[in-house]
Amino acid sequence: MPLVDRAALTDFAYRMLTSAGMEADKAEATAAILVEGDMIGHETHGVSLLHWYVEALDDGSLARSGSYEVINDRGAAFVWDGKLLPGAWLLTKALDQACERVRDFGIVSAAIRNCHHTCALSAFMRQVTERGLIVQLSVSNPAASRVAPYGGTKPLLTPNPMAAGFPTSSDPILIDVSCSITTTTMTQTLAKAEQKFPEAWAVTATGEPSDDPKEITERGGSMMPLGGQSKGHKGFGLGLMVELMGQGLSGKGRANTRPGPLSQSAYLQVIDPEFFVGLDAFTEQADWMAAACRDNPPAAWNKGKVRMPGDSAARRRRDALEKGVPVSDLTWEKLLRDAERLGVAPGI
Repeated sequence: MPLVDRAALTDFAYRMLTSAGMEADKAEATAAILVEGDMIGHETHGVSLLHWYVEALDDGSLARSGSYEVINDRGAAFVWDGKLLPGAWLLTKALDQACERVRDFGIVSAAIRNCHHTCALSAFMRQVTERGLIVQLSVSNPAASRVAPYGGTKPLLTPNPMAAGFPTSSDPILIDVSCSITTTTMTQTLAKAEQKFPEAWAVTATGEPSDDPKEITERGGSMMPLGGQSKGHKGFGLGLMVELMGQGLSGKGRANTRPGPLSQSAYLQVIDPEFFVGLDAFTEQADWMAAACRDNPPAAWNKGKVRMPGDSAARRRRDALEKGVPVSDLTWEKLLRDAERLGVAPGI
């Protein structure tokens, strides 16, 4: 597996996107978020997505240039129509605007409709937590259906990732989970490889639990909500929250979106601890909680210490900064083929 210098990989991704027609500022933000995804271990949402993005630029499902439309803006809350522009650029711009305003309002919230793919949500967290701010972010895709409501059989919702980032005096606490028990990418990957899920993470079209991902990809089945067969009502409830916050507050969702090309809806919120009791007071609590969790006696099956959400990402990120960003051989070969077609020299 090649290890590629972060700056060189980001520049390569930027040149690939601009050569495929993406406007420079959009390409810059997208390249940065894709590489950040690889750095923190979300390789399914890193530069491996470049091939798909280039195809989407070619067929027009990903807008190459332009700007979002402001639907409403009242300072502490705003709504955008993303016009199918790159999700990485839209979320980066929205989070930056929220961070600028939150010192005045304490909390700033936003809803965005018609985003193209938004990459790994945890890749956006550090741009907020490093400013001493708290961030929440969630995304759904009303144009697709992957997850049946708990107790049902027909796919309706999507995996609906939700993420949050909290500053501490050291590494941030980064939470990034899906409301389904597995993800679309993992399901498709295992199905192509003729492999099974570790457990019954699928529901057949007739409602039976299954460990076969092809029940989802080929036979009309569904992903189980988080919690599985016995406790899936919890994941179902969280999935509904994500759908209604992003789609309901942006004004576009399943009620008026036809199945088809990707068109994501996002909800984000930035909170300034300084506005409440002060960053130092918040950090004292966050540091205590992180230390208490890590010092908790490990269970027999746990071969190491208890990890906080974000610990693994922080370790991987430090390694990538020092040694290079890991890119799988398969992804690298595909990128080189795309680069040759686009006339882009890797320069790595």
